Amino acid sequence: MLFGLGSLLLWLFSFLGAARRAATEAQPIRIALGIFLFCVGVSYVMAMSSPLIPDEASPGDVALLALASWAGTLLLTHDGISDRGRLDTLIWRFAVCGGLIALLGIVQVVTRQLWVDQLSIPGLTSTSGYGLSSRGGYPRPAGTAIHPIEYGVILAMILPITLHVAFQHTHRRTLVRWAPATAVAVILPLTSSRSAYLGALIALVICLIGWTRERRLRVIGVAVVGLLAMTVLAPNFLSSIIGLFTGASEDPSITSRTDSFALALEFIERNPWFGRGLGTFLPKYRIFDNQYLLLLVTIGIVGTVAFLALGVTAAVTTIRLRRRLRDDSSRDLAMTLTAAICAGFSCLFMFDAFAFPMTMGTLFLILGLAGALRRVEDAKAGLAALLR
Repeated sequence: MLFGLGSLLLWLFSFLGAARRAATEAQPIRIALGIFLFCVGVSYVMAMSSPLIPDEASPGDVALLALASWAGTLLLTHDGISDRGRLDTLIWRFAVCGGLIALLGIVQVVTRQLWVDQLSIPGLTSTSGYGLSSRGGYPRPAGTAIHPIEYGVILAMILPITLHVAFQHTHRRTLVRWAPATAVAVILPLTSSRSAYLGALIALVICLIGWTRERRLRVIGVAVVGLLAMTVLAPNFLSSIIGLFTGASEDPSITSRTDSFALALEFIERNPWFGRGLGTFLPKYRIFDNQYLLLLVTIGIVGTVAFLALGVTAAVTTIRLRRRLRDDSSRDLAMTLTAAICAGFSCLFMFDAFAFPMTMGTLFLILGLAGALRRVEDAKAGLAALLR
């Protein structure tokens, strides 16, 4: 949160400190973010103007700070990247970081230890301890995330980015550029998370649509080989993954989600348009495990539509950008970011994502990357037009 708030301050200083800014084309992702922040602000003012119990006021402030932090990440990424080389560098570092947390997850599964719970940072106090959870008798890695669900969703969003690096960063050694994608692909099935599987499937389907026929067949072939290997090496684990979906109707977590609709509807009817205030619906009232349902309760129909519009705007922006680009690497990156955005927004149906800082920070960073790619490519096209 501190890093994101610092990014917001840096963006504000950079934006307001410029003596004069050249007139540029409106940036749709930035506009969509502004509309969403305005809707949340209206909801916050209305919530703080009405009677609130003390327990709700402070979480409302924290939620607003968290949103400002994510916005800072998006804006600084969107406007702070000066050229395509810098963008590719950030994409590479993003993929490497994804590979590292995937590698940590593999270590956690092999050793059956969390490891991060043993870290002690001077000057900070640890929260209550937590250990490596399990499902179906198999350990569920969490990497550096709060929960395995958060970890799995982050990996699902990062997967297409690591594949872009593996296929397009050919100036790097083969082993180096494929290492992040391999680590992510290995650990994703071991998360035992429906959210992760859903997100990864959506991301891969979008990538498959955009890839060439040859690449599509290669990836499908590798996936089939991996599935066969899992069937031979760990048939019980494969059965447990299938059971997550076939036995969903009997899963208490699914039942809890479906039972939440009636309660959520009661709160939505009280404040349908702008909700009761972001962060004011506390977990002790109910855990919906559905961020969109929680958004309808806290920021209402207007705020939820604005948030969805942010994701739709980013996805449409990258799709339209891909259609007019001619460079293969740029087209692939546009498709990759579309896949990551769609995966991230789709997974929000499965858990209360705003309570998980890594998930939202990652998602807003990807939104910023989408805006940066559009801005950089527009600047390149403008320069080329001038030179002609």
